[in-house]
Amino acid sequence: MPEIIVTIAGFFPMIIFPAATVIQLVALLKSKTGKGVSKMTWFLFGIANIGAYLMSPQNYASIQSIVGFLGTALIDFVIVFLAFKFDLSERNEASRCSAAVTN
Repeated sequence: MPEIIVTIAGFFPMIIFPAATVIQLVALLKSKTGKGVSKMTWFLFGIANIGAYLMSPQNYASIQSIVGFLGTALIDFVIVFLAFKFDLSERNEASRCSAAVTN
């Protein structure tokens, strides 16, 4: 296969994986709720991205691998963190409201 095609194809994961993940992150930040976000799935995506990075030792220093896999893994974990944070905030708000009603 021509080298230029391989080089261009190497940039696809660097662009597509983070872009797709950022779409979920933006939706989460707009909604301010963890409802509908599969925290386990996003956590596993993060682990899988780290694994994919580690499975390509010849590309450890490659910007495509770093951004495409490690950058995406970082965003995956941010999604999980924010989803839990928003869920916790909702629970705290609900308990405050129910405490106010019962008093």
